[in-house]
Amino acid sequence: MSESAKAPQRPRPPLGAGPPLLEVREVALGFGGILALDGVSFALEEGSILGLIGPNGAGKTTLFNCLSRIYRPDRGDILYEGRSLLSRPAHRIAEIGIARSFQNLALFENQTVFANILIGAHSRSRSNFLSDGLRLPSVRRQERALEEAAFELLDLFELKEVAEKKPSGLPFGTKKRVELARALSARPKLLLLDEPAGGLNHEEVAALGALIRRIREERQLSVLLVEHHMNLVMSVSDKVVALDFGRKIAEGTPAEIQQNDSVIRAYLGGRKGDEVKRASGRR
Repeated sequence: MSESAKAPQRPRPPLGAGPPLLEVREVALGFGGILALDGVSFALEEGSILGLIGPNGAGKTTLFNCLSRIYRPDRGDILYEGRSLLSRPAHRIAEIGIARSFQNLALFENQTVFANILIGAHSRSRSNFLSDGLRLPSVRRQERALEEAAFELLDLFELKEVAEKKPSGLPFGTKKRVELARALSARPKLLLLDEPAGGLNHEEVAALGALIRRIREERQLSVLLVEHHMNLVMSVSDKVVALDFGRKIAEGTPAEIQQNDSVIRAYLGGRKGDEVKRASGRR
């Protein structure tokens, strides 16, 4: 594999050493009089993994859709690298370094796995209608570079054996890896993962956690993770933010969140809350 296909390596700055990569400031959004988000604020530091948790209906995916510019908040702001995202259309989010996976798989079922991954790199393309039509040397060089990067991702996600197959016939866990590889093909600075462990078995979840940590280190990116699988969130996150009914109820390290009474009541409650207390040594 050519060196040009590899993601650029640079030392990861210590957490808290610089301004946050992403800032969510007092974001609120309502639907038909119901507040899905009610003044949510938090910051994600460059190079960190932030877990966003909460029960169903807490506002997690709604917030993701605000970050992706699918929704526009009623009030508040979202800053990326110090600049507001709210004036940027959804189709121009990828080009500034933000990529996303989806809770419900959004693969092109009629395309091969390799083509799906390659499609994700479209935001890195610098060609236009004229240069593509003339097949200029710069276009051919760019296509080779993107293909080499896609082959690298096939290797990283152990997808080489299914590269020429279509996703429709693949196991669910494999499809999840394809979607994650497609998101990474854009070489983002910020990766938004919307319930990546959904539908995976215990072994697949453990492998996913190791993969997320590896991606963060090797690709030098930041991750915002929405997930119901608490073990995954607590094992990979540097910081965790908990939502309930659209409001932030807690923020801290995984250890702090596991000990937080508001989180235990809102997110788990009842017998499960008691089990979490026992697991963390509390009575």
